[in-house]
Amino acid sequence: MKYSPLGRTGLNVSRVCLGTMTWGQQNSEDDAHSQMDYAVAQGVNFFDTAELYAVPTSAPTQGRTEEYIGSWFQKSGRRNDIILATKVAGPGIPWIRNGEKLTGASVRAAVDGSLARLKTDYIDLYQLHWPNRPFPHFGQNHAGKIDFTAVNTAEIEDNLRDILTAMGDIVAAGKVRYMGLSDDTAWGIMKYVGLSKDMNLPRVQSIQNEFSLLNRSDDPYVAEVCVREDVSYLPWSPLATGLLSGKYQNGVIPAGSRWDVENQLRSGFDSFRNTPMAHQAVTDYLAVAQKHHLNLTQRALKFIDQQSFATSTIIGATSMDQLKSNIAAFDLTLSEDVLRDVNRVYHRYSIPH
Repeated sequence: MKYSPLGRTGLNVSRVCLGTMTWGQQNSEDDAHSQMDYAVAQGVNFFDTAELYAVPTSAPTQGRTEEYIGSWFQKSGRRNDIILATKVAGPGIPWIRNGEKLTGASVRAAVDGSLARLKTDYIDLYQLHWPNRPFPHFGQNHAGKIDFTAVNTAEIEDNLRDILTAMGDIVAAGKVRYMGLSDDTAWGIMKYVGLSKDMNLPRVQSIQNEFSLLNRSDDPYVAEVCVREDVSYLPWSPLATGLLSGKYQNGVIPAGSRWDVENQLRSGFDSFRNTPMAHQAVTDYLAVAQKHHLNLTQRALKFIDQQSFATSTIIGATSMDQLKSNIAAFDLTLSEDVLRDVNRVYHRYSIPH
């Protein structure tokens, strides 16, 4: 396992970050504990979770993933071996603070809930799960989707100051060590960095955004900000919710898969990815993998790891076999020939969904 610096924290995190969102919905507590045991044995020291999880989200399962991690900490005694990241939910989920906007007050309330479920005294990296303002993620990354003039900039900045002040308080109290973002933009990163400097409050150390062969929209704009400002880039959904495994080809939705569970619970929250162009792109990426005698899933994961601006890639698995294969992908090296063929496909399908 290789390691990289996390922002300016002085911490080094494994190039693999263990994502946990299926625990409590598609995976049992025993499954979760087995995954953590295996990942740590392979050198993984970085876990990512959220108060929102399990996913697909529901009121009965909200917070269950953090509880499973907490019970593993109690059983294993390995809390201090793990760099633990969790997230405070943004607006729109009715059973989390009535779906209200993210504020300083909600940050203060949420962190105590997470600490209790995680059975720990501190969180290493506390991330804002998504902004209050409209943001170009979850199918909103096409031009013309968002009218940025519709929201007052001064009001946004006042809200960011309120959140940063609360983060300063919880860091001072020892509940959180460092702050991160999720599902945000180049402007969001720079605004938080500037405000934290002006107000002498915690600095943003990382951002986790969706990034995969089917969604490379953060490169180059967010990527440059991360490199220039020492903000670690943590790609999530590197397999595009499983599309890049090939299992959804030809209209197949395997029983128990994420799309199957999602359709049962919330009418296909991720259905915006299910486009003819996305499936054709996967077919073409599969042809590249076969040409070079590579596993499609492993090739997709290693491609993300080889991006110069990526710090740690957030993986997830619903079975131990998947987890083993996903972690093993990071031992690969993709040749220049492979990368050239990948980029030929990318230029045909740069925004496939």
